[in-house]
Amino acid sequence: MGKITINGQICEFVDGESILKIARKNDIFIPAICYVSCCSPTLACRLCMVEADGKIVYSCNAKAKDGQNVITNSPELHVARKEIMKTYLINHPLECGVCDQSGECELQNYTLMLGVDEVNYAIKETHKPIKNFSEFIDYDPSLCIVCERCITVCKDRIGENALKTTPRNADMPPKELKESMQKDAYAVWNKFQKSLIEQDKSCSNCGECEAVCPVGALGIKYFTYSSNAWELKKIASSNPHSSDCELIYYEVKQKSIEDSDLKIYRVTNDYEFGEINKAARFGFDFHNENAHKNESKFNKIINLIKNNEIKNIKFNSFITNEDTQILSNLKEKFGLNLINDEALKYQNFLKNFEKYSGKTLFSANSQNIKNADFIVVAGSFLRHDNPNLSYKLNNALKINKANAIYFHTIKDSVVESFSKNLLFCKHDPKFDIEILLLILFKFGKNLPSWLEKYKINYFETLNLDESEFDKLALDKKELVLIIGEDFIFSKNAENLAKLTGMIEAFTPFKTLIIPPRTNSLGVVLNCKLDDVFQSGKTLGYNENGDFKFGIFNSDLDAPALTQQNGSFTNYDKRVVPVKKALNYKGYYLSDLAKALSIEVPKIANLDNFYKNSGENCRGFEIKPKISSPKTDEFKIANLNKNLENFIYKANQIGTFSKFTNTCKFLKSEIFLYAGADFMQKFDLKEGDLVQIDNEKVKVKKDDEIEGAYLPFYDENLEFGFKTRYKEIELKAIKC
Repeated sequence: MGKITINGQICEFVDGESILKIARKNDIFIPAICYVSCCSPTLACRLCMVEADGKIVYSCNAKAKDGQNVITNSPELHVARKEIMKTYLINHPLECGVCDQSGECELQNYTLMLGVDEVNYAIKETHKPIKNFSEFIDYDPSLCIVCERCITVCKDRIGENALKTTPRNADMPPKELKESMQKDAYAVWNKFQKSLIEQDKSCSNCGECEAVCPVGALGIKYFTYSSNAWELKKIASSNPHSSDCELIYYEVKQKSIEDSDLKIYRVTNDYEFGEINKAARFGFDFHNENAHKNESKFNKIINLIKNNEIKNIKFNSFITNEDTQILSNLKEKFGLNLINDEALKYQNFLKNFEKYSGKTLFSANSQNIKNADFIVVAGSFLRHDNPNLSYKLNNALKINKANAIYFHTIKDSVVESFSKNLLFCKHDPKFDIEILLLILFKFGKNLPSWLEKYKINYFETLNLDESEFDKLALDKKELVLIIGEDFIFSKNAENLAKLTGMIEAFTPFKTLIIPPRTNSLGVVLNCKLDDVFQSGKTLGYNENGDFKFGIFNSDLDAPALTQQNGSFTNYDKRVVPVKKALNYKGYYLSDLAKALSIEVPKIANLDNFYKNSGENCRGFEIKPKISSPKTDEFKIANLNKNLENFIYKANQIGTFSKFTNTCKFLKSEIFLYAGADFMQKFDLKEGDLVQIDNEKVKVKKDDEIEGAYLPFYDENLEFGFKTRYKEIELKAIKC
């Protein structure tokens, strides 16, 4: 720890922190148009220059020194920044009136702030046609100021390295101006004339590059010319599609002059601290616009519950905490069974984890991952299962220079490319217990003596280089273990949960057990779930049943998560707010509760923002209760079978559920996604039709993987998975 003085204000800092980061933590403004928090500095704009002990330094890159005195604004700094802004405006198109970024453009803001009212320089312009970067994003090079934010965030946050600079092939600034121009302004102009942005390879379409663009160079296709930014009302809510439940803003206004009903025009985020995935950004239209109230059907369901004819409610984890509490109250009053297979498996896993960890909840969160220096991922196809955690892993590797071991049965070349300090261990699907025993014996202290009988060379079993493992783990202090749903749905789930608990109790690792769906953790904490149906009828809440209360094709219309107020419990164990963005004319679950004289929980007014320091002020964190962990002996036996040929159960990146797949921009056909190795092994070609159980699907090549996976978001297709692995015999069907 040290102290520096910024504009007369004494600020504490941690060794290695930049002056810009310290200033932001203390709400001191320093202009910067190229820097994004938690990313490496590019020094592209130089606007963040400050005086440190009388010397000009660039605050995004300059590390603070104890006792340093910093001035962020002075006449000299103002002149230099103003000259830099003049160079950005050379040949910049004068189309602010129709630019989608107008009203929230940082180029506009800094031009006004620094009082730029003339440009003293000129240079020949080059033709730069608009380019198609992806199915969602267009790039207009004429608007680009080459700040490189998009490149940096794709590399340091998302981990895909899909963008790079490319030669502009333009005239360079006259050399004679080098002596007369302010030196930083000349350097910025010189760099600007050299480069443009280019897409180097395909990506997962998270849209984060567009989010960080300070001008209108990167734009969302469907939003182009649809609205002025200042006409939109921002509604802060939480991602409804995956268990990150990250902060999002629904940006809404009425549909048209004739139709005053609200419409979501786009979804944005706090890109400084809360990156979001493809579904969060582009999956906002999964509601039923024709929802209405049907009083006779509503009363029929009420009477069936009152008369004990409905004995079960089947539901999923795309649900608010408040609705889970209503379901729990219905169970208590009417003796209903609550059926949610995925959440029940997660609930059982956490119960067994608690016994052997002494903690009601896992201890790690996403901030622990970002701050970690050694991370192990096991049982998660991370970029597909939970993209946001893959962003945190990548950020720790890139910015914190962490090391990592990634265990999985499907090789993901993008994860493998995150860092040279990431060791990818591709293992047989039979092995899961062996991974946790390896970690337990390698890092455990004062282990129960009965474990000794299970101590063998698990490195050999997993075909893992022990010396390489030891090298990556050497002298590491902040250790995190991420456990995914492969383990939760495994035949060995009970033992895996107990071993995870023992790792929490006997090793330096903090663990994070990923909730499989958006609010699985909220369901687990609020509901006592059942494993069997009672004899009687079943009400399906957004699931199939004898009577269905759901968004689509239901007896009774239900609201989408964009049409409700409430909360989720995310993988950080934080209860975060859900806010209604769209109008809704049908019944809520609370209407059912009121009609049955069931208590309806109050909706808390929760904060939903990040401070300039990055401090999470979203809702509140649930703290685990601590007790003494069990050390009783239990039999450790691997129940998994050897699978010679298998496919894996996983959705493609950005598709999480049937709700995601109803969205206009995310709707997709089911394919068997296969790597080149798998296609060669089974003599398959792109577009071949194959049969899996009673279903027929086409093959689609995925160049990023080794192996094959099959999506599960379509409930109308039944592939017979008992765990996440299925043994198969495949051959193409001749058409």
